Amino acid sequence: MSESIKVVCRVRPLNEQEKANDSKFVVSFPGDGDTTVSLGGKIFSFDHVVQPKASQLEVYEVVAKPIVADVLNGYNGTIFAYGQTSSGKTYTMEGILGDPVFQGVIPRIVDDIFNHIYQMDENLEFHIKVSYFEIYMEKIRDLLDVSKTNLPVHEDKDRVPYVKGITEKFVSTPEELFKAIDEGKANRHVAVTNMNEHSSRSHSVLLINVRQENLETQKKLHGKLYLVDLAGSEKVAKTGAEGTVLDEAKNINKSLSALGNVINALVEGSSHVPYRDSKLTRILQESLGGNARTTMVICCSPAGYNEAETKSTLMFGMRAKTIKNLVTVNEEITADEWRRRYEQEKEKVGKSHTIVSHLESELKRWRAGETVNQADWFTENQYAGALDDTRDSTTRSSVPSTPMLDSVTTSTPRSAALTNASPAKNVGDVQLQLLYQQLDDKGDEINKQAETIARLRQQIEEQDVNNSLRTESEGQFKEITALQAKYQSRKDEAKEVLQALEELAMNYDQKAQEINAKAKELEETQETLLLQTSLMHSKDCELSQLKDAHENQKKKYAEMMSSLLKDLIDVGECLNDRITVGLKVFMNFVLLLNGLLF
Repeated sequence: MSESIKVVCRVRPLNEQEKANDSKFVVSFPGDGDTTVSLGGKIFSFDHVVQPKASQLEVYEVVAKPIVADVLNGYNGTIFAYGQTSSGKTYTMEGILGDPVFQGVIPRIVDDIFNHIYQMDENLEFHIKVSYFEIYMEKIRDLLDVSKTNLPVHEDKDRVPYVKGITEKFVSTPEELFKAIDEGKANRHVAVTNMNEHSSRSHSVLLINVRQENLETQKKLHGKLYLVDLAGSEKVAKTGAEGTVLDEAKNINKSLSALGNVINALVEGSSHVPYRDSKLTRILQESLGGNARTTMVICCSPAGYNEAETKSTLMFGMRAKTIKNLVTVNEEITADEWRRRYEQEKEKVGKSHTIVSHLESELKRWRAGETVNQADWFTENQYAGALDDTRDSTTRSSVPSTPMLDSVTTSTPRSAALTNASPAKNVGDVQLQLLYQQLDDKGDEINKQAETIARLRQQIEEQDVNNSLRTESEGQFKEITALQAKYQSRKDEAKEVLQALEELAMNYDQKAQEINAKAKELEETQETLLLQTSLMHSKDCELSQLKDAHENQKKKYAEMMSSLLKDLIDVGECLNDRITVGLKVFMNFVLLLNGLLF
């Protein structure tokens, strides 16, 4: 069954920051506002438009409620939220867990699934498994077991992608499922940006796998429900991202760009859809153009500050609306069911053989020249009776044998007479019998070819799996080769760095030895200097003592000379002039002597 993806547009109210910045409400809702939204003079139409005043319950009724019943009836379902950062995606998908008014789509789905199960037939047995993972920096990380990182995406025998090695928890109550959700949510990457205090830095995927079995009829159905909260597309200038947050933003925008490329390829009917360009698009492969009933919630900001991003989101939703999914029930057919269907097909074949047998008999009579009364013509009303007459012969692969045809052709005297009288008629019977034999041979050949086709189809599927594994192996081998080359280059660089370090160490040792030698020389020089300083100090002390002694002697000589002069003056007064002259000569001699001494 071909179905279009359902697109629901949700416009949130202005947030506090936008109100504080006096941002204008630039979105309008023309007409009844339930299916159209207007921005910049252009009208966008969707399956449903949720206005800002709508409650979380109203959103759930529109977005998710129909899918719950579909999943329990064996269909696959996907709900994912798309939009710029801070547009309300996580609030739409999760809301406030545990709050009956403000809880989002995921907790309401959990309650609804179990409420449906409790009200269904007691003969139905359900098994529910849950997986929770995120795509962070293009790596799949198990949120229920954080030790599992960079998990690979493989394909099963039906070419359906799945995450290999992901944790699957069996749950039997809503409480157990909520516990798993809380555990995974606590492990998810978030960060603070200018646009959002709790900005999701990864795409999160909650997978609920529901299997049911009818204990009376042994009929088994299984459905998978993907609940996806995409990280928001970002403009670095607005979010102020830097460092690790900037790297996260680059990877987020890259995967969202790959998602846009996939949607464009599906819309344009391209022969190649680039699902393998990112982990996100590979996981959503069944949801976009595959076997799933998909609802996309595009979340928009009404603020004029975000008008460009909102317009881009609306155009993305318009493109996604045209994608067609081929939806089928996932039924596990038992051997008994296969047998029952085989018997039905066998009965149809028997009916066909019966019709052919009667028509051939009638045709044979006409060709023999008989006139077949209208009452003897084979009609649809005689179909049931003919089936009862030939039911026992339906197990054979051929049409009724020649004796049966002979009994039909000899049912009238005229027919018998013509048979005995006309050699050409006998030749015709032989040819007819040969044709019947050829039909039988062709039937056998068709059966053999069908078996061969089935076997070849299985071989092709196995070959596809092998090719897929080979492609993945080649890709991994290339990655390993690149890593080995990178490792070798790093090893060479490390070797060069190590050699440089060794040279530096040797130079360091030499310099250290030189420094030690210089230090010893310095110590010896300091010791010598200390000795010289001590010796000089002692010499200074001796010199000081000598100076003091010299000063004392000088004073004594001065006193002695002064007293001698006084005595000579007194003697001179008593002597005559001659003596005075001699005295002057003596005085000069004394002065000369005094000059020589001092």
